[in-house]
Amino acid sequence: MPAYARRQIVEETEVGVYHCVSRCVRRAFLCGQDALTGRNFDHRKAWIQSRMEELAAIFAVDVLGFSVMSNHVHLVLRNRPDVAVDWSDEEVALRWWRLHPPRRNEDGTPAEPNSQEIAGLLADTDVLSEHRRRLSSISWLMRSLCEPIARRANREDRCTGRFWEGRFKSQVLLDEAAILACSIYVDLNPIRARIAQTPETSEYTAAFERIAARQAVADNLPSGGESSDSSAARDAWLSPVPDADAAQTPLPLPMPRPSARASNRGFLPLSLDDYLALLDWTGRQVRSDKRGTIPAHLRPILERLAVNAERWLDTISSFGRWFHRAAGRVSSMAARAGRSGKHWFQGTAFSRLAFD
Repeated sequence: MPAYARRQIVEETEVGVYHCVSRCVRRAFLCGQDALTGRNFDHRKAWIQSRMEELAAIFAVDVLGFSVMSNHVHLVLRNRPDVAVDWSDEEVALRWWRLHPPRRNEDGTPAEPNSQEIAGLLADTDVLSEHRRRLSSISWLMRSLCEPIARRANREDRCTGRFWEGRFKSQVLLDEAAILACSIYVDLNPIRARIAQTPETSEYTAAFERIAARQAVADNLPSGGESSDSSAARDAWLSPVPDADAAQTPLPLPMPRPSARASNRGFLPLSLDDYLALLDWTGRQVRSDKRGTIPAHLRPILERLAVNAERWLDTISSFGRWFHRAAGRVSSMAARAGRSGKHWFQGTAFSRLAFD
């Protein structure tokens, strides 16, 4: 596989969507049931998800999807330098304090900074500018996720050394077709690994959180038909699925500035119900290894996003093998390769099968 510098894949100054994977050292089952030793580390999956929720409220990075597996973690992220540039200097300083607190409360949470401490962070404009850049950086988010988990796991095991295999691997998703396929692929990881049978039982995935939040709203819907405050929803830290502009189906506006995530921007031109229907159908086929006919009401979803319906299951099952540094339509991959100084990206032939 051709080698690419990280800067050829991730463009920090532009909004982009990336599939990121971080694997445990030697791919050991350090976050699940270790068949060799008999030890169970499932509780570490909760550590990882909790840390991701914390970071989603600090960084200018949208979390579009995730799944925490026994020996690796998938994240679908969208960097938002456009959001970070609108923050005031005081907000940048406060967010950086929350990320690297010099003082903590007894329970380990960041202590509230006083005016002198905030003033100290504001004093050097060059340092503050670098903090602003880092707070919209996917590399810094992944570092802020992986390092604390590694230290915590090593303390629990009373050992030293690596917990993660190395730097995370990243893959740019160039268009909505690639984002849809990758999101489904990530959400179905527990089903493909036979850890879960259905999306609603696939814990530690974005799909599980969205389904649980949707069900909670349905169960508590007032008689007047208006949902309760969405800021309290368990999936409030995740980006919403529907992109109001692309779908031409506006979300309820005006929406308050979110506190649990970088923005209210969605990422697909379809509703959450459409996404979950496609996820459920695909999961049934992947789980049973039977090729059923794609239901008629799901075909328009795939057609709108220029996804080859006949190749859909192959695309989901083989996404990790077909695409490496980039995924998307052939035209998208060619354009991105040219911008990166390359003639082509590996996976172009599979792109033609999957999306064109």
